[in-house]
Amino acid sequence: AWDEERHTEFCCNRLLLSSWPGRTGCRTHLKVTGYLDDCTCDVETIDAFNNYKLFPRLNELLESDYFRYYKVNLKKPCPFWNDSSHCGIRDCAVKPCPSNEVPDGIRSGSYKYSEEANNLAEECEEAERLGAVDGSLSEETLEAVLRWTRHDDSSDSFCEVDDIHSPDAEYVDLLLNPERYTGYKGPDAWKIWNSIYEENCFKPQTVKRPLASGRGDDEGRTFYNWLKGVCVEKRAFYRLVSGLHASINIHLSARYLLQDTWSEKKWGPNVTEFQQRFDEVLTRGEGPRRLKNLYFLYLIELRALSKALPFFERPGFQLYTGNKIQDAEIKNLLLEILHLAKSFPLHFDENSFFAGNQKEAAKLKEEFRLHFKNISKIMDCVGCFKCRLWGKLQTQGLGTALKILFSENLIEKIPESGPSYGFQLTRQEIVALFNAFGRISTSVKELENFRNILQNM
Repeated sequence: AWDEERHTEFCCNRLLLSSWPGRTGCRTHLKVTGYLDDCTCDVETIDAFNNYKLFPRLNELLESDYFRYYKVNLKKPCPFWNDSSHCGIRDCAVKPCPSNEVPDGIRSGSYKYSEEANNLAEECEEAERLGAVDGSLSEETLEAVLRWTRHDDSSDSFCEVDDIHSPDAEYVDLLLNPERYTGYKGPDAWKIWNSIYEENCFKPQTVKRPLASGRGDDEGRTFYNWLKGVCVEKRAFYRLVSGLHASINIHLSARYLLQDTWSEKKWGPNVTEFQQRFDEVLTRGEGPRRLKNLYFLYLIELRALSKALPFFERPGFQLYTGNKIQDAEIKNLLLEILHLAKSFPLHFDENSFFAGNQKEAAKLKEEFRLHFKNISKIMDCVGCFKCRLWGKLQTQGLGTALKILFSENLIEKIPESGPSYGFQLTRQEIVALFNAFGRISTSVKELENFRNILQNM
């Protein structure tokens, strides 16, 4: 599912045969240790921080009402090629929520970030409904409306976001539609990832990706020589995409359909699937690189959470569902997680991005933004609805993280009280940001589980 590299299957089957009881000589090649490229952080520090400190708290947060409901339009047509085919496998289906199951506070204004903004939106909608002229609204309210409009139409977004007011947009309970193996694979899935890598990662067509068709026999040396020679921003872009791809493949391997009978379905870790994608020998050295890119992605999103703390810790900010007691508890948990993120000792330094000549830096940043926005559009071409759901959420989450990192000056100017006009996050962005990081955090945790399984084989 979601992977083009199936060439290792024969080798992996041979490896598993050698690991049967009574066989000897089987070795597992999963070497992901040490420092990450372009960083001062190492894998071991991230493992300890994530698995024993952050992961348990983050899981609790994502089970709350505010973060479990995500509004999405899964019916948008693919904007890049004519393909109306959809996966017919039952595990590809997504079950939307009946509107009466979604908390009132979320349904009343899911596109705004707080109770204050919800009330403002309702006041404006009521005025419009009654046919009131602009003069019926206070000057302060009008200014706030204009600022919200400018925010909603702003060009700072890294993602193509759904119109959540569309009749086709529906709420989905993420806990009831988990990301896992669906059986979606083959040419359609390959086409998605090939379009992302070949057309959106700043790579010349003459440079072949490792393990891709027609790559030659240089074991990826040409590709990595090219990658080493490009600027840090383009190198980071590729590594973010590769890290996201790796994370998705870990989830599919960790929650694989192991048994499907009339009486029950059994989901669990599939070691074969995991080895096919990440074993150093079977992937000709690519597996460990993919996993290190996952850790790089973790650092980027963790850094964004730490930088967003001033926005979330303002007294006026609400995680508004309508349940006042629960909302206060969840906000306290959210702030605990953000302070924990800020305490991480080896954060990625985003100041190395878009430095130097201001004109050239601005041009590169816009290219970076548009390339990522294009990837978010490709998610509407995914034939499996469950894969589409999680693809759209995770690209929006990563896009929101990038938006935060590149809005540092605006975040620093946020007042301690009152509206934050210069920098805004919608509820959709907030839910996507934390759920996307939850996926990455879970991947790091699952890696530890796979290591333990492989050591005991």
